[in-house]
Amino acid sequence: MIDGLTIALLVEGLASGANLLYVLLLIRERIACWAFGIIGSLLSVFLFLEARLYSESLLYVFYAGMAAWGWFRWHGRQAVADNPVIRWQFAQHLRAIIMTTLLALGLGYSLHFYSDAERPLFDAFTTVFSFLGTYLQINKVLESWLYWIVINLASVWLYLDSGLAVYAVLMVFYALLSVSGYLQWRRSQIH
Repeated sequence: MIDGLTIALLVEGLASGANLLYVLLLIRERIACWAFGIIGSLLSVFLFLEARLYSESLLYVFYAGMAAWGWFRWHGRQAVADNPVIRWQFAQHLRAIIMTTLLALGLGYSLHFYSDAERPLFDAFTTVFSFLGTYLQINKVLESWLYWIVINLASVWLYLDSGLAVYAVLMVFYALLSVSGYLQWRRSQIH
């Protein structure tokens, strides 16, 4: 008989594998990345609800929806050969960071006062900045990878603190892959 812990570890492993394939294919600018993003995200929702990381659960529901949008957007833009890597100006990043910080504070304090969430403020910051990072990647903004380096490294502690060791290790790999993604997309932008 399979117990709850075994199922959780199996789901965590499957979700991690799908999410890792998503990032590897994203770096290579392959549309198939979005299918793995949907699968990995939906599996992850279960895990984060069990760990009472409600912002993370919300984040992975968002990821699944954004992966569907990314899939359609990239497919449409690829059909007309118009899906280049772009850069944002400093002012665009500053506005995005200020707005994202305000949203994270609002979410974090709401979860602190109105739920039993673990690490509500820290969880809210990684979640809301992940919303921004995902939006930037769908739009192929080069600097999205820099956001992901920071988000992934911050998430290592959050996941270790929540007993999600496989996800913590996955975040270390994501941080390293984010460096690779930045370099690959930068080369892609030059050519």
